[in-house]
Amino acid sequence: MRSEYSGEGLSESELAATPLQQVRRWVDEATARQAERGDVVEPTALSVATVDADGRPNVRTVLMRFLDERGPGFVTDLGSAKSQEIGSTGTVAASLTWPAMFRAVRFRGRAVPVGRDEITAYFASRPWGSRISAWASDQSQPIADRAALVAAYERYAARYPDTGSADDVPVPDGWGGWRIECDEVELWAGRRDRLHDRLVFTRVGAGGLDTAAAWSVHRRQP
Repeated sequence: MRSEYSGEGLSESELAATPLQQVRRWVDEATARQAERGDVVEPTALSVATVDADGRPNVRTVLMRFLDERGPGFVTDLGSAKSQEIGSTGTVAASLTWPAMFRAVRFRGRAVPVGRDEITAYFASRPWGSRISAWASDQSQPIADRAALVAAYERYAARYPDTGSADDVPVPDGWGGWRIECDEVELWAGRRDRLHDRLVFTRVGAGGLDTAAAWSVHRRQP
């Protein structure tokens, strides 16, 4: 099967002044389209790529839970495979992809831990069941079967019953998150005949994603 990419494209004149402004614009548009048409499921789904100890690439999908001038971020078990691989190399790549809109964003850079205060605040915003799951799952580790996972969930559910309070489940010590301090942000927009637009913000100086002077822009061939 072959699809014609009939996207709107992205020209230099349309590009926002900073990576943060452009990424937020596209995330907002993807979220709005999901609300209107329902064809952009999980608009903040973020594919995260790492490298293991043998140099083999590894990729998985999480949800982008943070996005500000410091970079995109996600939450995870700090003992998970992704966290161990990030900790070993200090680097990470990630992408947001919206096929229905013929758009994608690629991030590359250094991985830094999300601050504990931010993690605590975000954890409190999660539904009770999701907070219990963070305790029940030793992420990435083997388990005998689903019954064992459900049993662990039930044990922690009994330990931390739902009281309707944001602090009825404490944050597990091993639960945290990572933020990408970007060196590169690429905006990909699909066009007909595979003549896609690829506009890339590359770091040239100090500053966050919303500091225009920290970035130069160039176009890549598709």
